[in-house]
Amino acid sequence: MCEQIVNEMSALEGRSSLVYGRSESGVVHETTRRSLRLTPSAETVDLVVGRLLACMDQVAEHFAVKLSEYEDPQFLRYQKGDFFVAHQDGNTGMLRLDTERRLVSTVIFLSREVESLVEERNVFCGGSLVFTNQRVAPEHAKFHMHAEPGMLIAFRAETTHEVTPVTQGERYSIVSWYR
Repeated sequence: MCEQIVNEMSALEGRSSLVYGRSESGVVHETTRRSLRLTPSAETVDLVVGRLLACMDQVAEHFAVKLSEYEDPQFLRYQKGDFFVAHQDGNTGMLRLDTERRLVSTVIFLSREVESLVEERNVFCGGSLVFTNQRVAPEHAKFHMHAEPGMLIAFRAETTHEVTPVTQGERYSIVSWYR
C-alpha cells in the first residue's frame, strides 16, 4: 500500500509547504520549512483517513486524552536539502490559533530511511524525524526516529520535533493531527 501511494505521489506536482505562526494563514518560509505538499486522489485520501479514524480510540487511550476529530492529512515529499526546523504542532498555549487545539500529532512514513543510498526504491538518507527533550542531559536530549514504510508515529502535539535535511533520495510521509 505504501508503494502504491508513493507511486501516485511521485507523479504529482507539489506546492511549497506552509509555516503557521501568529496568524491563521500560513506562509512559505524556506529557512524554517522546505518540503512539497501534494494532493493525491480522493480515494487515497479516504484510505488514509479511514486508517486514522480506525486507530483514533487506541491513540486516545494511549495518551489518556479525549479525541473527537482529526485534521485533513498532509501528503509530503521532502527532496534533497528539504527539512523542517525544530517546532511544536500545538497545545502549547502560546498562540490563539486553531492549531492550538491539536492534542496528538501523527506521522505515517511511506519510504524507508537508510544510512547510505542503495539501489532500492522508496529509500532516502537524512530526513530523520528527531525529538528533543530539553529536560534531560544534553547527551540524551535528542531521539532519532528512523522511518520504515507503513510505520505510524503518534506523539503529543507540544513535543519538540524536527525533520533533518534529506541528503539523498526522496522522503514521503503523511502527517495529521487529532483534536
